[in-house]
Amino acid sequence: MPDYVYLLESRLSADQQHALRQVREAAREAGMILFLTGDAVRDLTSGHAVKGLEIAVHGNALKLKKPITKLGGKVWGEDEVSRSLYLCFPGTVRVDLISTHRTEYPKPGKPVFHWASIQEDLRDRDFTANAMAISLNEGSFGLLMDPLNGVADIEGRVLRLVSNYGFIEQPALLIRATRYKARLGWEMDERTQARYQNARDEGMIEALPAHDRSQELEQIGHEDDALKVLHALEAEGWMKVLFPAWTSANVDEEKLRALHELAALLQMQGVHPDMSAAQMQLLTAKLQTKDLKALKNLMLRPGFVEEWDSLDAIASGFQKVLLAKENQTPSASFKLFTSYDPEAVLWLGLTSKSAAVKDRYELFLKKWPEAHQRIPYALMQEMRITPELPVHAEVVHKLFLELIDGRLNTPEEMRAFLEPFSPPAPPPQITIKRSRSRRAEAKVKERSFEDEEEEGGDEEDLDDIGAEDEEGGMIAKRDLDAELGDESEEEEESEEGDEEEPAAKPEKKGAKKADKKEAPAPKAAAKVEPAKVPAKPLKVEKAKAPPAKVPAKPEPAKGATVKPGAKPAPNAVAAKAVAKAAPKKAPEKASAKTPAKAPVKAAVKAAAKKPAAKAPAKPPAKKKPAPAAKKATKPAAKKPAAKIAKKK
Repeated sequence: MPDYVYLLESRLSADQQHALRQVREAAREAGMILFLTGDAVRDLTSGHAVKGLEIAVHGNALKLKKPITKLGGKVWGEDEVSRSLYLCFPGTVRVDLISTHRTEYPKPGKPVFHWASIQEDLRDRDFTANAMAISLNEGSFGLLMDPLNGVADIEGRVLRLVSNYGFIEQPALLIRATRYKARLGWEMDERTQARYQNARDEGMIEALPAHDRSQELEQIGHEDDALKVLHALEAEGWMKVLFPAWTSANVDEEKLRALHELAALLQMQGVHPDMSAAQMQLLTAKLQTKDLKALKNLMLRPGFVEEWDSLDAIASGFQKVLLAKENQTPSASFKLFTSYDPEAVLWLGLTSKSAAVKDRYELFLKKWPEAHQRIPYALMQEMRITPELPVHAEVVHKLFLELIDGRLNTPEEMRAFLEPFSPPAPPPQITIKRSRSRRAEAKVKERSFEDEEEEGGDEEDLDDIGAEDEEGGMIAKRDLDAELGDESEEEEESEEGDEEEPAAKPEKKGAKKADKKEAPAPKAAAKVEPAKVPAKPLKVEKAKAPPAKVPAKPEPAKGATVKPGAKPAPNAVAAKAVAKAAPKKAPEKASAKTPAKAPVKAAVKAAAKKPAAKAPAKPPAKKKPAPAAKKATKPAAKKPAAKIAKKK
């Protein structure tokens, strides 16, 4: 479904929108509701050009005559029987203002009007494609009313009668159907075509009322291709009923083609004339004076006849102004062409034989438009004069006028001309960047906080593993060594480029600082155990004298000999301190309290049956306070250390 608010704003010309606003204002002051109906709604929906506006009001449309006249509208004609006004607004915008009604036909061609609502009015129309309305009222503006599904027939390009007796009650519909077929290229549906043929054969056209005759005669001149419509009406025999003296032989076809070509060129330059009066002049160019006068008397709108008769006068007035001294410059002539009466511009360009006038039209239509190609849009973009600015169209127009006057021939002159219209440059964008050292420091703090949270659970696992057996600490050491080595390498690669972490953190009272290269024993223990089982922490008695630091070499495999001169693993010191501080029977108690560690316990018992090689003791090192039993360190190292079996 189309958006009719958008269509009303985009498909109607500026003059048509102005006329619509004026009528709405007059109806609002009179307290009437109004709707756009008829050909305008059909053309908006189908995509055809909207030529005239038909507006239906609830109430007597004749009461709006004075308010509309005050707002600038001209009354071209009126019909008291149907309560209709035929208006013309600036820009030659034709508006038919009618009262909503329904009609009865006691006899063919003899209507009786009954004032009704808009719904009844739509159900009493000629074809379904014309039985639609768009609300122009506040609160419902743009709302479509389509009680007979006319949109479907428009999409199917079909003419369908609303009433089965339409061609009999309204003989004018026979002429209207032929005109729509020629203008739109649509076809009647099967039933409508059958009824059309029956009404034609029965001669129902003879009952055509005078009002409908006048309306159809004038409508020929308002068509885009009037000659095509005239040929179609002649082929059906309807011109013999409308006006027998008027035939296609009375048409000046050569000038009519020139008129359409000139109108198209003017529209490209922003001049939009109404060709209706000019077409009627050429369609009846060879008609005898007597017949021409009779034809003008039959026209529905007397105001249209006045415009028709005044073509030569308005063209002569435009010629005088165009050749005046004050309009000799190209910019002044261009302004005059685009601001004068479009119908006068059209008719003078078609009929003038003056060489000076022809030269001006040649410049306006062909020479001056070439200046549009020299407009420096790239420079305007550089100076921030973009289409989004409200003054963009005005700047382009002024620049165009300067160019056709022969000024602004260099880029410097163009820049100087555009400088007053250039908006100030926007302030530079401020970006706040964090330094690399701050990002690394924040990352180190985050990691240290996570490590402190994990230390509590890891220390308990370390105590359990160290207390299970004095000589059973060599369980799956080779696998642990490989895993710890891989982890340390991955950590070094991920932390490459960042700042180094602090060497160590202060520990509790009585604890010593761990070496930077010590391997994280809690991680190794966590990987050996399949499941963590909380165990009671061992009570560590304070030693009177701190034990000497005795590094020992990892216990060799079965059948291997221990060299007395080998250096002990660095992280064996902490494990030995824990083992010495614990009671002798602590391994048995710990193993009895943790039945969930079945795989580890079995491995420890198997290792206990084999004699473990004793590590030779070295001279005691400097005495330092013993490390806390439950405090584990977190340095990174590539080589994992083994636990020392307690000396028996």
